Amino acid sequence: MRAFASFLGLFLVAFVVVALCTYPAWLLLHPHFDFPFHRIGERIGMLGLLVGFVLVARRLGLADRASLGYGAPRREFVREMSIGLGLGAATMLAVVGIMAALGLLEWRSGAELGAGALAQLVVARLVSGLAVAFIEETFLRGAMFTGIQREAGTRAAIVLTAVLYSATHFFGKFRIPPELVTAWSGVDLLAGTLHSFANPLGMMDAFLCLAAVGVVLAVVRAVTGNIAACLGLHAGWVWVMLVAHELSEPVEASPLRFLLSRFDGFVGWLVLAWTVVMGIGLWGFYSRRRGHAASGIRSNVC
Repeated sequence: MRAFASFLGLFLVAFVVVALCTYPAWLLLHPHFDFPFHRIGERIGMLGLLVGFVLVARRLGLADRASLGYGAPRREFVREMSIGLGLGAATMLAVVGIMAALGLLEWRSGAELGAGALAQLVVARLVSGLAVAFIEETFLRGAMFTGIQREAGTRAAIVLTAVLYSATHFFGKFRIPPELVTAWSGVDLLAGTLHSFANPLGMMDAFLCLAAVGVVLAVVRAVTGNIAACLGLHAGWVWVMLVAHELSEPVEASPLRFLLSRFDGFVGWLVLAWTVVMGIGLWGFYSRRRGHAASGIRSNVC
């Protein structure tokens, strides 16, 4: 499975680059800029992934629009992305409502609830959601899905992209104060970034939940043939979740607190169950849309 190994290798190479290059970069930049050590490491890792992604995509013949998931006509792509955005926001709002009804969420103390501040928050988090969706969907449900699907079939593409999608969410934030930075801090940064994987049972609920989300997105990708709907759904989910994080927090004293993970206080068993139900509905919805589109094409031909 050359495509999956190549994309997985990108992360391994990026980790090595972070471990080896962050300290030299910090030595060059820190005297002139007040950049935190971990931020330099993050940017180096992102740059390594970007360069590697371009090289791998070209090498595997995945650099064209269709392979990246952008093969649909522009008007159709924007329409499907917009529909997905609405569905993503609506389905995530629904699960937030369920959490609130079960007494799992409460208003965060000090949250800005004025109209201006709320509008600014909503717009900013929408931009963040679109940015996250664009990056992750192009990489995972775009090039990587296409590469695996060509070599090993659709099922393998769905499973493998979902597992990797889930795993990437556990690259934790690890900070090293400037006064503690040493020549080995790049290695320490990498170890801290991956520390969540040292306790797999502790993150199991969140991992399975995010893997299920990855399966839903990959199934939608397989059904629609592009990433327009995936972009919209993903952005809508992230959008609402980020706003909910800003305005609310888990009720620690709730007897149902176990339904929300300790990972981020949001994903977990409850969202996993909701994702299964939601995924079945989205699969049916997009399967019907594909059927109607195919019928329309046949009618036009005839």
